[in-house]
Amino acid sequence: MATTSAGLLLYRRGAGDAGAGVEVLLAHMGGPFWARKDAGAWTIPKGELEEGEDPHDAALREAAEELGVALPAPPVPDLELGEVRQRGGKRVLAWARAAPPGVDLTDVRSNVVEVEWPPRSGRRIEVPEIDRAAWFAPDDARRVIVSAQAELVDRLVARLAASSPR
Repeated sequence: MATTSAGLLLYRRGAGDAGAGVEVLLAHMGGPFWARKDAGAWTIPKGELEEGEDPHDAALREAAEELGVALPAPPVPDLELGEVRQRGGKRVLAWARAAPPGVDLTDVRSNVVEVEWPPRSGRRIEVPEIDRAAWFAPDDARRVIVSAQAELVDRLVARLAASSPR
């Protein structure tokens, strides 16, 4: 049976070199397998649901664990971005939230996971779940994010465009 993860796509408006538009926060997967990879090695902060856990609560918990930052409750509800399925069958449920002002979300203090490295060696090592985070314009995010998750960026951009004053 495929696993289900929940995650939070944090965004900010009016950021970046042009001073306009939207940027999204992505996390680079940690460990030796991902160390020298860029394309396909970035993800939204996410993780598996615990038994009986509300998916939105799991998304918030996982984002806080992976980024090492408590995320204050926003003044407006999070945007539900729906579900995507990754190539291996994993379901990812996602929400988007405007990044809290004044909180450095790129200074990652991620939790660690144990992996077998090198593969099939029997040797276990602990690695950070994510090793860094960075802000990306939507086009750049689509280039580096896990391919199935690019749809989440598209959904966020469409939702924000639909809610912007004309």
